[in-house]
Amino acid sequence: MKMDLNAIIEKMETGDQDAALIALQTYNKEKSQCFTFETCQQEDRQDDKLQEHLAELVLGYLERELQPSCQLACLETIRILSRDKSCLGPFSSRSALETLAHHAAITRREGELAPGSPDLDRIVEALKCLCNMVLNSPTAQELGAELQLMVGLAERLKQCREPQWNHEVRFFDLRLTFMLTALRMDVRTQLQQDLRGLSLLTEALDAMLGVCWPDTYEVARDGVTDGEEPPPFSRPQTECAMEILKILFNITFDTNHRQVDEEEAAMYRHLGAILRHCLMSSADCEDRTEEFHSHTCNLLGNLPLPCLDVLILPKVQPDSIEYMGVNMDAVNMLLELMEKRLDRGKKLKETLLPSLNLLTESSRIHRQTRKFLRSKVLPPLRDVNTRPEVGNTLRNKLVRLMTHIDTDVKHCAAEFLFVLCKESVSRFIKYTGYGNAAGLLAARGLMHGGSRPGHYSEDEDSETEEYKEAKDQINPVTGRVEAEQPNPMEGMTDEQKEYEAMKLVSMFDKLSRANMIQPVAVGTDGQMTNIYPEDFRRLSQQGHITQQDSDSDVE
Repeated sequence: MKMDLNAIIEKMETGDQDAALIALQTYNKEKSQCFTFETCQQEDRQDDKLQEHLAELVLGYLERELQPSCQLACLETIRILSRDKSCLGPFSSRSALETLAHHAAITRREGELAPGSPDLDRIVEALKCLCNMVLNSPTAQELGAELQLMVGLAERLKQCREPQWNHEVRFFDLRLTFMLTALRMDVRTQLQQDLRGLSLLTEALDAMLGVCWPDTYEVARDGVTDGEEPPPFSRPQTECAMEILKILFNITFDTNHRQVDEEEAAMYRHLGAILRHCLMSSADCEDRTEEFHSHTCNLLGNLPLPCLDVLILPKVQPDSIEYMGVNMDAVNMLLELMEKRLDRGKKLKETLLPSLNLLTESSRIHRQTRKFLRSKVLPPLRDVNTRPEVGNTLRNKLVRLMTHIDTDVKHCAAEFLFVLCKESVSRFIKYTGYGNAAGLLAARGLMHGGSRPGHYSEDEDSETEEYKEAKDQINPVTGRVEAEQPNPMEGMTDEQKEYEAMKLVSMFDKLSRANMIQPVAVGTDGQMTNIYPEDFRRLSQQGHITQQDSDSDVE
């Protein structure tokens, strides 16, 4: 049955609260599950002007002194109407946002005192309305910044340990904060710098997860004894924690490669310790645990690189993974998460790269982490008869990624293995094959070999007996021992060999002139340089054959 908006508007225009309440409750019940306005048939929707008029009437009611039930019904109606992008006109005004911010208790009018007992249902509905408008309206985003909504939200975030605010208020406070910081650079800067967002949100995360601190950078669950496995975080805890992680990601996205002072480093290490605890904890279900760990990995990748040492700082416990006297539980967890996403094979750029980049940077700066990961990913080479990209070991899977169609994916996989090889070209080729390694080596100007300068120890690369015996027979391009092939030039004179070489030069020249290929060569600096037609002519002249003769021979 088609709803009669005209009838609802008529009841609203009477100004009677009871009549308006009944009308709005009817509308809200009918439209509560309507989210996809674009797919509705035009004949099933009321005229946009009627909806806009209803929006104006509801906003007008909210300016009056209303009974709580009528206020809540008005806010529910606004929440439903604000889902429709074509109906945002009345809500995209300064006065509308001020009204909603007032009902969300993030702003107070002049002379107004804070209520002794806040109406939590009304606050939640108003926050939902603001979230919809900030999401759908650029004008609302701009006005939200002008009205300093972030200041009010930050004030309530400071009350993260106060029992008066329930889960829904906290969650939608965080959701609105996330949207504002994601969509507005000025709000992001305001939270980061003026409102001390890093310490504010770290404290909120600490309170939300209920952690305690046995040592400076060691986190445990409050109420859980040593050796006891902590229970999974509840759904409300995980939902709010993930919103905090996303906001922190927004305000720290440019910090990982910049220098920080001692005070900042201490704050980032404090946060990193909590993130390590998040990584080692689980949520109420597998899917939410996966999402929780994803946001944790994303944020860990934003921490200044020297601060990543918090991943290996906790003391070794009886059930810990120990390597070189260091607790490798968190690093091993990151490795397992990375391999799980690699095996899944879906959306590798979004799911795999954060953990892969994090492992790469940790390996680059922390020797123990690199050596542990190398023992897991690049153990001493024994199988010399199989190509590096063939098989189901983690090394095989990562080498396969080095020729992936996505440039970012293949670059990150190659970079990770290169760092595990201490950026040594010979060692990199040994484990991956020259054919797979060529892309990274060309990009780095290392086609001639050698190694990149880096802060790596001088330990030797151990070679197994199997590798030593077959080393001279390994084809460096494929990275394995190949069956012996007949020499195609066997029995040729030097003149015949030179003639065949010049024919090949002429073939390359013709393909290059037709713009079918772009030949390249390795320059003296190890970088790839283009070969042009005049270079081929010079080679032809050196071989004592003319371009005309070679063209007539090559058909």
